[in-house]
Amino acid sequence: MSYFEKFLTTNRAYADFHGSAHLPLKPKTQVAIVTCMDSRLHVAPALGLALGDAHILRNAGGRVTEDMIRSLVISQQQMGTREIVVLHHTDCGAQTFRNEDFARHIHKELGVDVTGQDFLPFTDVEESIREDMAILRNSPLIPDDVIISGAVYDVDTGLMTEVI
Repeated sequence: MSYFEKFLTTNRAYADFHGSAHLPLKPKTQVAIVTCMDSRLHVAPALGLALGDAHILRNAGGRVTEDMIRSLVISQQQMGTREIVVLHHTDCGAQTFRNEDFARHIHKELGVDVTGQDFLPFTDVEESIREDMAILRNSPLIPDDVIISGAVYDVDTGLMTEVI
């Protein structure tokens, strides 16, 4: 049995628990969270969020990219969010490589030249959060009155530490 088949079975039990109540389209807390795709970070339970509470946007490293800004603009302009939390974490996979080395790996494994592609690796997790918060604050697409915060989630303890 594939994992997808297991997911379908598990989802039936989840759907029974979920019920059929229609949740509003707009997030209840008016918050959007930019975070990593890491499987050790379960954002909703870690932050006490229920279904319908917040938009959770994920990518490798939790980095603010053009596509992340696109999603945030939709989140704000169409869904009413007024706050953004940048949530990176300890022991991130984006800390395990450099662009040049990864480009060589991709070329070797896939035969594709990605020289010059920025995969947004970082060494200092707090600095990566500050960089991403600055990108958001400097974006003409993010209004000045939107609250922007940042934190590091510790994958070993589950605790968050604010980054200023």
